[in-house]
Amino acid sequence: MTSAERPAWVDDELFPFDSRFIDIDGHRLHYVDEGTGPTLLFLHGNPTWSFDYSTVIASLRSEFRCIAVDYPGFGLSTASPAYQYLPAEHAGAVDRFVEMLGLSNVTLVGHDWGGPIGLAVLQRRPGTFDRVVLTNTWAWPVSDPLIQVMSHVMGSPIGRLLIRQLNLFVNVMIPIGHRLTTPTNGQMDHYKKALDSPARREASAVFPREITSSRAFLTSIEAGLADVAALPALIIWGDEDFAFGDKELRRWQHTFSDHETVIIEGAGHFVPSDAPGPFAAAIRGWHSRSVSQ
Repeated sequence: MTSAERPAWVDDELFPFDSRFIDIDGHRLHYVDEGTGPTLLFLHGNPTWSFDYSTVIASLRSEFRCIAVDYPGFGLSTASPAYQYLPAEHAGAVDRFVEMLGLSNVTLVGHDWGGPIGLAVLQRRPGTFDRVVLTNTWAWPVSDPLIQVMSHVMGSPIGRLLIRQLNLFVNVMIPIGHRLTTPTNGQMDHYKKALDSPARREASAVFPREITSSRAFLTSIEAGLADVAALPALIIWGDEDFAFGDKELRRWQHTFSDHETVIIEGAGHFVPSDAPGPFAAAIRGWHSRSVSQ
């Protein structure tokens, strides 16, 4: 493992953790590893990074080992020159990260793209993970017409140009994905500065297209859900999400035989940062109950 100074724009009060760096397959991955106890592995979506979980980690690190990693090209991580920022590649990078840290008895916490990416790793390493927390995510080919249209529009050359040039996903999606809170200027700066150039925004620009283009990747994860369906699962759901709603929630509830659902009323898509208090409390209470059973 290696260490490096993080950028000066990272606020020590908003992100009160040591930044760690590890070199994996030509990538330089940034992650936080805070606290002791049962291990929680937090995986983010688009266009966020480990900062999305900062308040949750600050709340839980007195009871859990909280690990959050930025995918190559996101947050404070950098990607190898040939990287294409595809979900399957991200899953490969996280898989190697889990291997190199020697993690075991892990609870996966996946939001948005962190759900399918994390479940892909879990299916490769079933002995490494023993619990799952899923929040406003999916892990199968998308059939919803509106999401398919969004994928085609935002994943088109014009859509990707807007994301690269205008940081569209940060400037638009982050605000509308928060319904209970309004991100402060300081919080928004941490998303904007992590993707502060057209080149840095390529990772964010690729994801919308892959909602439909990564069908084979999503199909393979869907096919493996039955093999992990007996794991204790916590489903934390914001019911004012613009992307995922009751249909996805019901499918998760149907998938996991041993599940608990916590609905956070009024929360938008970015549940960990929109409702960090209830989010952390849900994990704390559920984990304690599932261990004692």
